[in-house]
Amino acid sequence: MTDNDGVGKRIIRTGPYPELTLTAVLIGYGLGIIITISWGYACLILGFSHESSELAAILGFGILRGLMGRTSIVENNINQTIASAVNGASAGMMFSIPALFILGETGFNPILMVFGCIAGGILGIAFIIPLRKQMIDFERLTYPGGVAVAAVLKSPGAGIRKAQLLLVGVAISGIVHIIVQFTGFGKWAIGPHIGMPDYMNGVWYVSLMTVGVGFLCGRGGVYFVVGGFACYWVLAPILSGKELLPAAAELAADVDYATLAEYARMPEYLRLTLFRPVGIGMLVGGAMAGIVLAMPLIFSAVRSMQNAAKMKTALSKDEMPIRLLYIGIAGATILLFVVAITSVQKMGVFRGALMALMGTLWIWVAGVILSECIGRTNWSPMSGMTLIAVTILIVIASGAGGLADRPAMIASVMVGAATCVAMAQATDLMLDLKTGYLVGATPKKQQIGQFLATWLGPIVIMVLIYVLHKAYRLGSTELPAPQATALAETMRAILEGNVPVYKYAAGAGLGALLSASGIGGLGILVGLGFYLPFHIVLTYSVGTVIRIFVDWKKGVRFSEEVGLPIAAGLIVGEALVGVGFALYKVIAGLAA
Repeated sequence: MTDNDGVGKRIIRTGPYPELTLTAVLIGYGLGIIITISWGYACLILGFSHESSELAAILGFGILRGLMGRTSIVENNINQTIASAVNGASAGMMFSIPALFILGETGFNPILMVFGCIAGGILGIAFIIPLRKQMIDFERLTYPGGVAVAAVLKSPGAGIRKAQLLLVGVAISGIVHIIVQFTGFGKWAIGPHIGMPDYMNGVWYVSLMTVGVGFLCGRGGVYFVVGGFACYWVLAPILSGKELLPAAAELAADVDYATLAEYARMPEYLRLTLFRPVGIGMLVGGAMAGIVLAMPLIFSAVRSMQNAAKMKTALSKDEMPIRLLYIGIAGATILLFVVAITSVQKMGVFRGALMALMGTLWIWVAGVILSECIGRTNWSPMSGMTLIAVTILIVIASGAGGLADRPAMIASVMVGAATCVAMAQATDLMLDLKTGYLVGATPKKQQIGQFLATWLGPIVIMVLIYVLHKAYRLGSTELPAPQATALAETMRAILEGNVPVYKYAAGAGLGALLSASGIGGLGILVGLGFYLPFHIVLTYSVGTVIRIFVDWKKGVRFSEEVGLPIAAGLIVGEALVGVGFALYKVIAGLAA
């Protein structure tokens, strides 16, 4: 249409805004791959993940609006839905599959593993779709992460500025990590220079990615920090004062630890023999307490599904049909059964069926719990749920007179990884649907977008796992893979009948007590502080302190508008450089 003076032109849109477009899908795939690589790498270092919808929305604005001039908010919403759905595989798979590599059990079928995880993701989406109307339209759960993404989408200018700040963070973090890679200056030992005893572990991890994650979590990460400091700066000095720590000569003579130089140091000795097993117990105890506390939410969810089934609006053109739930139940049982019995020989029909039924039940129960948790608190106990799921499955697979160690490990992780991806997809979809609710998107199109993206993440993560293991070895000091290592140790202890019962029980009791305090995920967060190497906790604490200080001095709005995009860039930059160096090592090794 031409203006009255004939000089300029303006376009008047008469139809609906573009939403589920090929452009949004393809850009979502591309951004999803970048984000999945970034958070997958971070999971192997830090032991936890973070929702990626806001990062996807910021990057999407930079491309769709900044570079292509596309102005549809709902199209960018589909873009971030797809990108974050691709990333849904990162936490679920990185918390489980690396356990097999750490145990040396790499003879599994990776193609079957990928298909199992894809199936799990699809089923997780199918299970949670019927709850959308009840959780978002009627109960009006907050979903703070979804609200934050909606704020980005509604602020076009702010979205582009955030994209620019994110790229600044990527550049700074990438350059610093390149320097670290070439110089080998990955840790900074301050403690010895200020007279700090060795057992207090005054070694800092040189990682802007870790600082960025600490900034993103802000006050919520304080409890994680407290767990680490309680171990080395409170409990260790008490043990030393009581003369309960071994002498240096005794430590060096311990053949279990003297074989590796870093284990001959007192901090690693304490972590491996005391703090880590207690931390594993806290993860399990905290997650179990979370399930008990969430029982009212489960009953509420059952009523929600019943109500949704009775409402005609649940079958409207804007909503995918309720019958998907029933198809999902049947499909989950069949697909998980196939994965269970084909993952190893001699599984047996009965045991495979039992694993499939347990996996199906866990997908539903855990998906509901996690969706409610993230809807009310923006916190998701994914790590604890993963540990519990695979532990239950391995008990089933290796029961009395059952399979040998190796088949039990492989089968349980095969099915467990599928259930974990299902949990991740369920929570991600509900968070994105909240965003869509606030920006006027079509739920059905978002749900279709989530389905369209579920296949890609498992492929990316499986390739990433093999590349990083080949370059650095999963479970090493470079990639400690905390959650997978905890799972591997639990699996080995169960199968060998060598469970450190007292340490696990003490940790489980403490974790349950902390989680029952009413602070979401407290037992799991403090347990991770016990479990992770302290040099990671120290560096993470820097980001947490900076966030608290910036919130205080400059205001929460400044942190969200400026700090968060830069912090997200710090994560992406270091992760991409780290994976790039891993690829270089692998290619150089193959060429040699």
